[in-house]
Amino acid sequence: MKHTAKLALVAAALVTAALAQGVNPQAALKELATKVYSKGPSGEAPAPASSVTLTPAELAKVKAMNATAAIVLHYGGNDWSNAQVDGLKAQFAKLGIKVIAVTDANFKPEKQVSDIETVLARKPSIIVSIPTDPVATAAAYRKAAKAGVKLVFMDNVPSGLKAGTDYVSVVSADNYGNGVASAHLLAQQLGSKGNIGVIFHAADFFVTKQRYDAFKATIAKYPNIKIVAEQGIGGPDFAGDAEKVASAMLTRNPNLNAIWAVWDVPAEGVMSAARTAGRKDLVIATMDLGKNVALEMAKPNGMVRGLGAQRPYDAGVTEANLAAYGLLGKKAPPYVALNALPVTRATLATAWKRVYNQTLPSDIQSVLK
Repeated sequence: MKHTAKLALVAAALVTAALAQGVNPQAALKELATKVYSKGPSGEAPAPASSVTLTPAELAKVKAMNATAAIVLHYGGNDWSNAQVDGLKAQFAKLGIKVIAVTDANFKPEKQVSDIETVLARKPSIIVSIPTDPVATAAAYRKAAKAGVKLVFMDNVPSGLKAGTDYVSVVSADNYGNGVASAHLLAQQLGSKGNIGVIFHAADFFVTKQRYDAFKATIAKYPNIKIVAEQGIGGPDFAGDAEKVASAMLTRNPNLNAIWAVWDVPAEGVMSAARTAGRKDLVIATMDLGKNVALEMAKPNGMVRGLGAQRPYDAGVTEANLAAYGLLGKKAPPYVALNALPVTRATLATAWKRVYNQTLPSDIQSVLK
């Protein structure tokens, strides 16, 4: 029995070693350039953004409508929201559609419901929005749909609403893919071994749950990387909440090698906690290419070593085109996804251009040099 048990232990160790050697982060990251992992909120297969097009005749027809649009955000002022709005405004201008409102709910469902009511009083042709809470905001969006407003969603969809009936489509980054990217990037930076903490979004929010699920499933492929601390944050002070959580993680786990944060704003809180704790050696992985994490990544020994980026400007352009589909009564794909974009210091400048349709800001360029 002792001999059999020993053989079983040896076999298990060999399997674990083989598994560790079999995961190639670099090869896995390359795969993301052509593969979209995410499914839509109702399990829809993703359509590429390149499939959403308008003919010259359709464009002329939309321009003649003198349509109006409102952009109803979950929260604004961050780099992701600003890029979405920039893409939407640029494409709406090309379509001859006037943007009459941009609202910020500060991640509060009751505020977003009020924003929708206020916007509806102005009788927009289109609302492009991202629900803060799919249940609490559903009735307000349903009211807009019944009023004939063409709804296009970013990332998240209100409960009970159906694509092609209540709304035109939903556009998202490959959030599952970005979760996969952040896990492989973190593993790459750690040499496939170490102790890590995880800070996730403690809310019923489709895309952040995708990121978290993808990260957990992918990092589990690296048997020598252990999650030793894990906690959710609810906001709206996501940076402050993450700083408190990260500080506690670092205090309780002095051997912590890395922390994963669900997007760039919580990652800023992790950066602050690590500096306070004197842990500038901490490796941080996250998602979304915000300016503050980009500045940290640009440093030769910065804590932010890798992230999965969305392409919010391109998403905004795609959302505007789908709104035009709604005005034309043209059949739209129910779910459109843009590929995940893995980013490291080496690819920071080119990634910034792809994410924001702008060159890397001069202050980041100077740090990168």
